[in-house]
Amino acid sequence: MNLLKISDVKALAVSKLSRPVMMLVKNSPEILIVAGITGVVVATVMACRATLKVNEVLADNDDDLNNIHHVHETVTPTEPERYSEEDYQRDLAITYVKRAMIFLKLYGPSIVVGVLSIAAIVGSHHILSRRYVGVMAAYNVLAAAFTKYRKRVVEELGEEKDLQFRRGVHREVIEGEVVNEKTGKIKKVKKEVDTFKGSPPSEYAKFFDEGSIKWTKNADYNLSFLGIQQQFSNDLLKSHGHLFLNEVYDMLGLPRTSAGAVVGWVFNAGGDDYVDFGIYTPINADFVNGYERSILLDFNVDGLIWDMI
Repeated sequence: MNLLKISDVKALAVSKLSRPVMMLVKNSPEILIVAGITGVVVATVMACRATLKVNEVLADNDDDLNNIHHVHETVTPTEPERYSEEDYQRDLAITYVKRAMIFLKLYGPSIVVGVLSIAAIVGSHHILSRRYVGVMAAYNVLAAAFTKYRKRVVEELGEEKDLQFRRGVHREVIEGEVVNEKTGKIKKVKKEVDTFKGSPPSEYAKFFDEGSIKWTKNADYNLSFLGIQQQFSNDLLKSHGHLFLNEVYDMLGLPRTSAGAVVGWVFNAGGDDYVDFGIYTPINADFVNGYERSILLDFNVDGLIWDMI
């Protein structure tokens, strides 16, 4: 029968404990905040219970103080040796120290629990802050890589191709028929058209339709309204230096999103330096021409701007 080596036992223990430890580390902010809040409640209850016992516990100490004051007040100038001022001050100091120790014994546990609870809450905030910084750093690396990628696409293929890739537009060759007005003959022709396939172009895209309080049943009015809001957004970007996506959503009567609170545009920061709703793209041709009253808007946000302002 082979005995397990110490190294094998250690390896087995590490393999069994690594996942639970990792789960504790992962969920440590939630654990700490729950423990902190619970601790604050417990400390408050303990302090209240200690307060109910104060008069009972201090009874003997109060009697000692009253006796000291009584003896001191009854001493006459002709008999100072009975209870000197030095003895009086010493006894007072000893009694007050005992009084402080009583308070410490009563409220000490609640104070310790309260301090530990606050430390847990602060620790949770500290962990979340470090993780937030890490996420921001990772996002900035990805954003920088994506920006460089787009620049290479523009340099190699042009801005039109870049927009096609970014918005999910696919160019196809279709066959059509053209009637010669003079001869009446029908001629088949081929032409390239941009089509949109798949899911919305980006996670920031929104439909401007009946769901918006700013939408109307008049297609021309909707086009004019969007053009005005796009120009107003550009004016805000230039005047304020930055613009959040949620601010644009508000202008258009669209619901805010959590992403819209941190992404947007920053002027003179290496981005496009302008706001584009994506109105005049091939996939929105029917809307621009007045055949459709609703439109899918896709915004050319610079990305995360929270740490760029």
